[in-house]
Amino acid sequence: MSRSLSGKRIVITGASSGIGAATAIAFTRLGARVVIAARGAAGLDDIARRCREAGGSVETRVVDVTDAAAVTGLAAEANALLGGIDLWFSCVGVGVLGKYQDTPFADHRRVIEANLISHMHEAHAVLPIFLAQDHGTWVNMISIGGFVATPYAAAYSASKFALRGFSEALRAELSKRPQIHVCDVYPTFVDTPAVEHAGNYTGAQLSLPPGSLPPEKVARAVVRLATHPRNSTFVGAPGIVMKMAQFATPNLGPAIINGFLDVWSRKAEPGANTEGSLFAPPPVPSGPDGHTRSPALRRKVTAGAIGVLAASAAIAGSLVVARRRK
Repeated sequence: MSRSLSGKRIVITGASSGIGAATAIAFTRLGARVVIAARGAAGLDDIARRCREAGGSVETRVVDVTDAAAVTGLAAEANALLGGIDLWFSCVGVGVLGKYQDTPFADHRRVIEANLISHMHEAHAVLPIFLAQDHGTWVNMISIGGFVATPYAAAYSASKFALRGFSEALRAELSKRPQIHVCDVYPTFVDTPAVEHAGNYTGAQLSLPPGSLPPEKVARAVVRLATHPRNSTFVGAPGIVMKMAQFATPNLGPAIINGFLDVWSRKAEPGANTEGSLFAPPPVPSGPDGHTRSPALRRKVTAGAIGVLAASAAIAGSLVVARRRK
């Protein structure tokens, strides 16, 4: 793979921390030429340093991807700088946690702007470049939240479900251009600084669920898409399980999650309301990793997810039998 990625021309947004940052480091380590973009200069400079320490070639651009004109400018500049674009990774994502009615609507709107509209800006900017050169891969970071609704994060759910539909529509429009690919990535929970950056109106301190993925695992999946593009990539064993359970019993999973979050928000350590970094980038670098995961707990979560699938399948089967008897 190292030889096949040497000289590949890559653009990554949301690259100042988390999955985007881990992916930038992975690509540069394998010899790709990379342009990374995000709102925060401090975070970008930190990731650029890490890329160069890995022996890679990287350029940084401070861009707010909710600004359509700025994204168009980024695409044009990257295209000129790199001499073309082989893969564009839309990795911007933000979140706000809290009951829908308890969260300021401005925060909900910002989640939609960042998670959905910005990805649409990016696709609109890069697709003409792909069409002109008759090849290219657009990678759309979604999450398993594109299949399973997330209580306490209604705007996040809306953005991820919408992103999945957006990708499917683009894929259909491009079906006669076989060298242009639209690739979706659906990880489960990932151990990144995203929780630290999230808005929070739950009244409790936020934390990641046990067994979250390392960001480098998602980065490896994205890197592979540069040479082996595919429509949908699920990262994390429970992801497929959760998707299947959602289809079997579409309301059960979110109801269980909601009940859990109701209990958690009452019993967790109290936390002050905050908009996090929804409207401004973090003032200091936060890197790719959240440093909270436990491999042992991840194995337990995987086993639990399989149990949920089995229970959902059993419930779905009983419902089918009941309907037949009627």
